[in-house]
Amino acid sequence: MTGHIYGGIDIAMKVPPHQYQETLAFYRDVVRLKEITDKAPAIGFELGPNKLWIDEAPMLSQAEIWLELFTDDFGAAAAHLEKSGVVRCDAIEPLPGGFKGGWVTNPANIVHMVREPAAW
Repeated sequence: MTGHIYGGIDIAMKVPPHQYQETLAFYRDVVRLKEITDKAPAIGFELGPNKLWIDEAPMLSQAEIWLELFTDDFGAAAAHLEKSGVVRCDAIEPLPGGFKGGWVTNPANIVHMVREPAAW
């Protein structure tokens, strides 16, 4: 299979508004992770070799973790995932036109972005 899939570096924590500021303060002030501010309004933290992005998600009532997977060929990877019965959920969050990636869920309903590294 071309379109080899492997782990990405981004982890997104989708947090409802009533928990957002306290969650940011937890990672910034209590755990004291280094804050990433160069992609404002997105706020992230260095989590070892990974980046933890805290996103305010008004449509949620509880927090969710979303993970990232990379592929060298999204078309081939998407075909492989579809053949394997993996559910696409691209409507969950809009991506820019021409973006070389998409959203899927695993059997436990954890959202994963599958994308080419230069998709942005």
